[in-house]
Amino acid sequence: MAEIATIPDRFGFKIGDVADLLGIKQYVLRYWEQEFEILKPKKASNNQRLYTKKDVENAFLIRKLLYRDKFSIEGARQALKDVKFAFKKEKEHSKDMIQVVQKMDQMTTLVRQFVDDIRKTKAMLN
Repeated sequence: MAEIATIPDRFGFKIGDVADLLGIKQYVLRYWEQEFEILKPKKASNNQRLYTKKDVENAFLIRKLLYRDKFSIEGARQALKDVKFAFKKEKEHSKDMIQVVQKMDQMTTLVRQFVDDIRKTKAMLN
């Protein structure tokens, strides 16, 4: 059974390759596809499943939740939704923070211009 860090870097993985990496049977992987929306491999023209590296990473995450952390299917599904929700909120927060930083940069520029204008006026008065 491989670890997530040992996933080969290639275009696509067949179901047998993914099952071998995870140390599970192919039917378990097919079952997970039905139960977890984050695991949706593409199908080739011959109707064979092709997993991306992201799919394999998601399968490792599902395996961790089910086998190591002992979540039920429903519990793992909820945990993944919670992580997705938290990530979405964090992303929104990051966007807000970027806007705040941009506003602060604009204000800093205006303050610098104001200070320069004061210096110029002071120099003219001296």
